[in-house]
Amino acid sequence: MILAGDIGGTNSRMAFFEGDPNHPQLKVLEVFPSKGRAGLEEILQEFIAKHPHAVAAAAFGIAGPVRNGRCETPNLPWIVDSASLAACLGLKSASLLNDLEANAHGIAVLGDDDLATLSSGAPGAAGNQVLISAGTGLGEAGLIAMGGRYLPYASEGGHGDFAPRNETEIDLLRYLQKRFEHVSCERVLSGPGLFNIYQFLRDTGRGEEPAWLTEEFKQKDPGQVVSGNGLKGSSQICVDALDLFVSIYGAEAGNLALKGMATGGVYIGGGIAPRILAKLKEPVFLNSFRAKGRVSKVLDAIPVKVILNDKTALLGAGRVALLAEAEG
Repeated sequence: MILAGDIGGTNSRMAFFEGDPNHPQLKVLEVFPSKGRAGLEEILQEFIAKHPHAVAAAAFGIAGPVRNGRCETPNLPWIVDSASLAACLGLKSASLLNDLEANAHGIAVLGDDDLATLSSGAPGAAGNQVLISAGTGLGEAGLIAMGGRYLPYASEGGHGDFAPRNETEIDLLRYLQKRFEHVSCERVLSGPGLFNIYQFLRDTGRGEEPAWLTEEFKQKDPGQVVSGNGLKGSSQICVDALDLFVSIYGAEAGNLALKGMATGGVYIGGGIAPRILAKLKEPVFLNSFRAKGRVSKVLDAIPVKVILNDKTALLGAGRVALLAEAEG
């Protein structure tokens, strides 16, 4: 058995896989709350105690920058170290990689049912690929095309500067600059970012918040309240916030495609995209994606797909561990 983990600020998923790197077979999966734990080792020990299988190899995708096998998680008070994880499992080594890099590895094992196509791109499109994922935060990664296969790499591009394109977005930037020391793309393109956009529209007189919506914000996740009411059309300010979010999302996906020269495709991951798929299929996303002036035709030819499988990062970590096992 190989062990794989998808470690987030809210939940940590642990799983056992068998099979080969191109066909990982999920055998056991458990989800553990991340908060309130002393560290990842505590979750590992609990998982192994419940499922006492011999572990041949292990890999973990984690939300945060990984350097020299070590990650200081931005959303948890943990320091996660690959050597400590290996010792906990009785292994010589364990793989620790950024969660978007794990997602990128997982793309290789997805099927047609795991994807929704926003744009087919040019026939026979090939070359580098990129992945952008808005969820609790904003993740970005790339896949370099090398001799018929892809080499995933991590990035922290979600923390790059938010680049406004028009007067409304310039006003949004100015609004956020009063609240944050640095206005990154993540401050706009994430669950909290969607609520930031909503608050901007409300606080600058671009929309009104009815009393029933105020109450709903008290009871539910604010980003999900905005997206849910935006999709249903039950609140005009939520509709406007979601439209602006999707427009900026498309623009940043196009920016990433150009930076990675992703002629082989752009993948939209994360927890938000599947929930707002109907909105992503409207013209605003692709119009913003392609609106790059003199190089717009380059974007026209790039396939764009939404990842529907919420286990992609876990599958990717499993694939990395299976590759490690195969290499001995």
